[in-house]
Amino acid sequence: DVTAAWDRDRLPGDLAPEFYNITLRPRLKPNPNSNLYIFTGWSTVQFECLEATDLILIHSNKLNYTKMEDEHFVRLTSEEGASVPKIKSTWLQLQKQYLVIQLRSKLTPGQKYQLFAQFTGELADDLAGFYRSEYKEDGVTKIIATSQMHPTNARKTFPCFDEPAMKAVFHITLIHPTGTVALSNGMEMDHKTITVDGETLLQTKFEATKKMSTYLLAIIVSDYAHLSTTQGNIQVRIWARKKAIEEGQGNYSLKVTGPILDFFQSYYNISYPLRKSDQIALPDFYFGAMENWGLVTYRETNLLYDPVTSSTSNKETTVTIIAHELAHMWFGNLVTLRWWNEVWLNEGFASYVSYLGADYAEPDWNVKDLIVLDDVQKVFAVDALVSSHPLTSEEDSINLPGQIMEQFDTISYSKGAAVLRMLSDFLSESVFKQGLSSYLRHFSYGNTIGSDLWKHLQMAVQDNNVSLPRQVDAIMNHWVRQMGFPVVTIDTSTGIVSQNHFLLDPESNVTVESPYKYKWMIPVRWMKDGDVHKDIWWLLEKEDLNVDMRTGPSWVLANINVTGYYRVNYDLGNWERIFSQLSANHQVIPLINRAQLVDDSFNLARAQLLSTTLALRTTSYLSKETEYMPWQSALNNLNYFYLMLDQTEVYEPMQEYFRKQVTPLFLYFRNITSNWTKVPEKHTDQYNQVNAVSTACKTGLPECQNLVRMWFRQWMDDPERNPIHPNLRSVVYCSAVAAGGEAEWNFTWSQFQDATVASEAHKLMLALACSNDMQLLERYLEFTLDPAKIRKQDATAVITAVANNRAGQNLTWQFVTKNWEYMFTEYGVGSFSFASLISGVTARFSTPEELQQLLDFEEEHKDAGFGSAALAVDQAVERTEANIKWVQRNKQEILQWFSSQTGN
Repeated sequence: DVTAAWDRDRLPGDLAPEFYNITLRPRLKPNPNSNLYIFTGWSTVQFECLEATDLILIHSNKLNYTKMEDEHFVRLTSEEGASVPKIKSTWLQLQKQYLVIQLRSKLTPGQKYQLFAQFTGELADDLAGFYRSEYKEDGVTKIIATSQMHPTNARKTFPCFDEPAMKAVFHITLIHPTGTVALSNGMEMDHKTITVDGETLLQTKFEATKKMSTYLLAIIVSDYAHLSTTQGNIQVRIWARKKAIEEGQGNYSLKVTGPILDFFQSYYNISYPLRKSDQIALPDFYFGAMENWGLVTYRETNLLYDPVTSSTSNKETTVTIIAHELAHMWFGNLVTLRWWNEVWLNEGFASYVSYLGADYAEPDWNVKDLIVLDDVQKVFAVDALVSSHPLTSEEDSINLPGQIMEQFDTISYSKGAAVLRMLSDFLSESVFKQGLSSYLRHFSYGNTIGSDLWKHLQMAVQDNNVSLPRQVDAIMNHWVRQMGFPVVTIDTSTGIVSQNHFLLDPESNVTVESPYKYKWMIPVRWMKDGDVHKDIWWLLEKEDLNVDMRTGPSWVLANINVTGYYRVNYDLGNWERIFSQLSANHQVIPLINRAQLVDDSFNLARAQLLSTTLALRTTSYLSKETEYMPWQSALNNLNYFYLMLDQTEVYEPMQEYFRKQVTPLFLYFRNITSNWTKVPEKHTDQYNQVNAVSTACKTGLPECQNLVRMWFRQWMDDPERNPIHPNLRSVVYCSAVAAGGEAEWNFTWSQFQDATVASEAHKLMLALACSNDMQLLERYLEFTLDPAKIRKQDATAVITAVANNRAGQNLTWQFVTKNWEYMFTEYGVGSFSFASLISGVTARFSTPEELQQLLDFEEEHKDAGFGSAALAVDQAVERTEANIKWVQRNKQEILQWFSSQTGN
C-alpha cells in the first residue's frame, strides 16, 4: 500500500502510549471579543517506540496549537539524556484528524519519548469532546463544562492516540473558577488556590487512572451538589443540579447504585477496580448515558427520579440504565474490545446483564422477563428486514467516525442482548459466569476480540462436561456473522422440524450473501401438554426429525420462555390444540410463551405463513388474561390494525370486540385497587393497569370515560392538588382531553406551561394532541411553528402525536405539506427530526390516493431535497405500498372475523 500513513484511517501501531499528563482550563464565560467559549490546556504523552520510524502520528481534531520556540506545534524529549531526533515539520491532516510530526532521523525501538503540546479548543455546545451544557437555576443561566469522549472525541480535547486498543494511564489536572467543583475518573487528590493573570482560581489534581482507553476519559466542572454513601470500601456519589438534589431526585439512584455494584462484583467474581463510583446527571447529553470509568454521565431523565411526579416506568428506566452502565465497568472498561467492529459484544452484554443487576436491586419486580418485550420482540421487527446487518462486521469495513457511530444501533444492543441470553441459557448461568470471569481476569487492563470470549466459555464448557453439539464459537458464529434469524416450523403430525430465514415481506429479495447460507444452530427448549422436556433439542440442519414431537392429541410448544432468538410456527392441528388449551386454562402455558404466541402469530401472518384470522384468534382468550406481557404483546401488534383500518368500516366492529375483551381486565383492576384508590402491588400489574384504562377508554367503555373525566374535573377544580397517580397521568390526561372540549384543552395547556419537572411537562404536551376537536388540533399544530410556545426540540414530537390521533391524520398531512418549505428552511437540521416527522405523518397511509399524495409531495420538493429525511421519504413510499397490499389482502377477512365475534 503506497498511501502515506497520514492518509490511512488507522494509526500505524509503531508507537505505544504509556501515560498522559493533562492540564485543562475551561472558561465558563464567553470571550468578550469573539463571544466564543473556549478551553486551554497542555499535555505530555509518554510513549515507547516499538519499531524504528521517523514519523509520529497522533489524533487531533479542532484544536489550535501554540507554536514552540522552533515554530513547531510540539516539543519532543526523552528520558535521561538519550538522543532525540530533531523535528523536521509538524502539520494537521484535517480529514483524518491527525497531528503529523515528521522527524529528521528515526526513533529508537525500546526507547521512551515524551511529546509536549499547548493548545486551545472551543467549549462548544455540540455535545462532543469537552463541551458546555447550560441550564437555568433561579433565573440565572449556569454553564457546565463536561465531556463525551466516546467514541472518537478525546482528540477534540487533547492530542492522543485515540483508538480503544491504545490504553494508557491518565494524570489529570483541572483549573477552574472558585465556587465550582471539578470531577474526573480518579478521586480528587489535592486542591489549591492559584492566581493566573490576577484571577484567583482553583486547581484540582486527580489520582492516576487505571490503564484505560481514551474514550472512557471524563472531565467535568460545575457548581453541582451531591449525595454520598459508601459500599464496602467504594465511595458512591450522585451529582446533579442543586435544586434536583434538594428535591430528593437523586435519592433513588443513591439507594440502588451500591447494591448493583455488589451484584456485579459477585457476578464477575472480580472486585470493582476503583476507589469511587460517581454518577452525574447532565441537562444536555447526546446518549442516554456513558460508562466513563469511575464517572458515569447520564441524561437527567435517566438518573433522576422524582417521587412525587415520576411513574413506575421512570423508576425502572433509572435502575436498568444504572445497571447497564455499571456492568461496563468490567465488561468494556477493565477489558476492552480491540476495535469498533464488535461494539455489539460490549453493548449487547451490558444490555443483557442490566436486567440481572436491576433484578438484584428490585427483586420484587420480575424485571428479567421484560427483556422479551423490550429487546427481543423489538429487534425481531428490525432483523426481519432485508436491510438488517450482522452483529459482527469485518474490522477493516469500519474506520471513519461516522461508521463507528452507526454501530450503536438496535441490532447491537437488543439482538446482542438476546443472543447472549440464549448463550447463557444453553450453557447454564453458572458455566456462563465461570467463562466470563476467567475471560475478564485473563485480559484485565487489555484488549480482546470476540473469539477470545468464545474461547474462555469453551474452557468452562469442558471443565463442567457440558454437552453441546459443536464448539461455542461454531454455534455462535451462525448468530453473529449473518443477519436475520430463523423461523422454526414444527409439524406435529410427522415430527419434522425445519428452519427458514424469517422475512417480514416474503416478496423481498435478500441480496447479501451469508457465510452460513442463512442456516442456524438452534437450541430448542420445548414442552408437551404442560410438561417441559429437560434436555435442549438442537436443530442443526435445514430439516430434521424429532419423533417425540409427533404428538397426536397432545399440543407442543417450543422456545420455552423465548430464551432462543427465533420465531416458531406449527401445523394447523397443533395451533388448534394450543387454542383449546388457552381457552380451557391459559395458565398451563408459561406467561412469556403466551406473549410469544401472540407476537409470533401476528408476524407469521404478516409474512404470509399463517392466516390473519388465526393470528386474531390468539386474542380470544385475553378476556381471561390479567398479566401484562401477553396484553402488551397484543396491543403492540394491534396498533398496526388500528393504523390501517380505523378510517374504514372495520373500525366499529374492531372497537366493539376489544371493548368486550378489555372490560373484564378493567373490572379486575377496579377490584384489586379497591375502586382505584390503591396502586397495584405487582410491578407489571402497575403497567397493565395503564393498559386496561387506556384500552377501555379508547374503545369507548362508558365507565372508563366517566372515571377519567371525574379525576380530571377534580384536578381542574383544584389545580394545586393533582389527584391522578403518576402511573396513570399519561393515559388520564389523553383520555380527558379526547373526551373534553376547549376548557379541558386550555387547562392542560396552562399546566404544561407551568410544569417544572421534565417528565410531567412531556406527559401534558403529548396529551394536548389527543383532542377530537379539529380547531384545537389545528391551533396546536400552529403552535409548533412558534418556539415561544413549543420548544424547537419538541416540535417533531407534537406534530407526530397529532398525526397519531385518528382525528388528526389528514389535518397533520395538510399542515406538513403546507409548511414544509418554512420548517425545512427556518428550523433547519438541528432542531427538527425530519426523518421521524415523515415516518410519523405517513404511518397511517394505506390507500392508493395517499400513495399518490406522497408521490406528489416528493415530486414537488425534489429540487430543495429532503436533507436528513431523504431515506425516510423512500421508506414511507415503500411502507405505503406494502400497507396497500396488506389492506387489500386482509381487510375483508378481518371485517368478517370481528363482526362474527361481536354477533353483528
